Amino acid sequence: MTRRSISTSPATTSSSRLSGLIIAAALAVGFLLRLWFIARLSQVAGDSLVYGDIAKNLLLHHVYGLTRPGPTLGSIMIRPTLIRLPGYPLFLAACFRLFGMENYRAVLYVQLVADLFTCWLTAALAGRLFGRRAAQAALWMGALCPFTANYVATPLTETLVLTSIALAFYAFLRWQQDGARYNRWLWLIAIALACSILLRPEQGLLAAAVIPAMLWVALDTPERLAKPVYSVAPVLVASLCVLLPLIPWTARNWRTLHVFEPLAPRSASEPDKHPLTGFNRWYRTWAIEFSSTTDLYWNYDGSRIELTDIPTRAFASGCLAHPGIPRESQPLYTRTVAVFNAYNQTTDATPPIDARFNQLASERIQANPFCYYVTLPVARLLNMALRPRVELFNIESQWWRDHRFPEPIIFSAAYAVLNLVYFALAAVGLRRWRTLNTTRPGWIGLSTVAWAMIAFIALRSALLLTLDNSEPRYTLEFFPVLIVFAAALFQTRNTSD
Repeated sequence: MTRRSISTSPATTSSSRLSGLIIAAALAVGFLLRLWFIARLSQVAGDSLVYGDIAKNLLLHHVYGLTRPGPTLGSIMIRPTLIRLPGYPLFLAACFRLFGMENYRAVLYVQLVADLFTCWLTAALAGRLFGRRAAQAALWMGALCPFTANYVATPLTETLVLTSIALAFYAFLRWQQDGARYNRWLWLIAIALACSILLRPEQGLLAAAVIPAMLWVALDTPERLAKPVYSVAPVLVASLCVLLPLIPWTARNWRTLHVFEPLAPRSASEPDKHPLTGFNRWYRTWAIEFSSTTDLYWNYDGSRIELTDIPTRAFASGCLAHPGIPRESQPLYTRTVAVFNAYNQTTDATPPIDARFNQLASERIQANPFCYYVTLPVARLLNMALRPRVELFNIESQWWRDHRFPEPIIFSAAYAVLNLVYFALAAVGLRRWRTLNTTRPGWIGLSTVAWAMIAFIALRSALLLTLDNSEPRYTLEFFPVLIVFAAALFQTRNTSD
């Protein structure tokens, strides 16, 4: 019996070497881009300090809590909290233990590596769906994406959430290709979904998109339908694994804070502080742009609010101002100004002031309910998706108004165009993915992966429609999916399901 020798042609070897060089170049450029963001635009403020405080107290005092002023002058106390899920504080605590307490610079470098891993996962997913050329295109689109790279330079959950999204979809594809059974990819799906939820509560939507797709795969043949319990058992086990980390968190909240809270409160407030919703309801009757979030929404209950920061439409009887009528002549101007004057005296959101905001909101909603329930939520979603993603730059939120310095306006406009390009490429690529199959109508590759990714974006968009505040970072989670869709434009493989 003779052994057949396998030889590699020079053309294949050359092609593999070139592909390796392209991958290395993309990762190198992505590394330098993220390193530049860390060197020039790193920020540790706001929510970053909240996460960091929890991590530090966890290490030093073994209390999952926030530092608060104590009962005596100059004293402090550690108060247990549940306003943030434990995923990111545990990540920070691990970094602090390894690299030094409050060494946020080391945290940013770890996030840099995680984001490059996200780029690789996204490219690997595109490559399995569409071929090598698509994988290379996806890798370059991910490595050069300034919107995701920018968030490497701030200690927030976004970078790790993007990694969990890319890992979940990649592992799901591999699990399906390997027979939808018990294997390493099943456990990676469970890990990715569980970590994603522990980082941000709304990431349960990722599980809501992936797990039904897994059930569909598990029952997609007559043989599997004949044994439904056996077929879906791996999916049920993975689902249980996703929920397991939430059990000790829920038990801790019940034992320590005496509330049933398996995730984190939507209002991001402690159990003993009942949120006052009147201001938020009034805010939703007119707010669209991110500048209103920074100038009003974040400043309410603790900081003075300037009337000049409030758009004219906030004083109208409906959700839009009457054209040509000055703000001082709008129907609700005097009453709205009176409420803010009362608030600015103490900058404290008291129940009487909240009730006055609630009354203003009721009048505005009654005047135009369609605008409140449909027009404004859609406008906020579009603003989150399509506005320039310059919120981490030293650029005013209303960048288009200051004509004294044209550079920020030009830069922001260019960022807006680039952001739109990613969405446009994704839309065209998704259509191409759907129509390129010449064997029969349908998706090239595995259709359940496509539907799972579409479902994730749809579910997240539906959730964003319910939010008060418009923040561009809430749509950053779209980008791993958008890049995979856009990679379909470079498809080199023609396979059917």
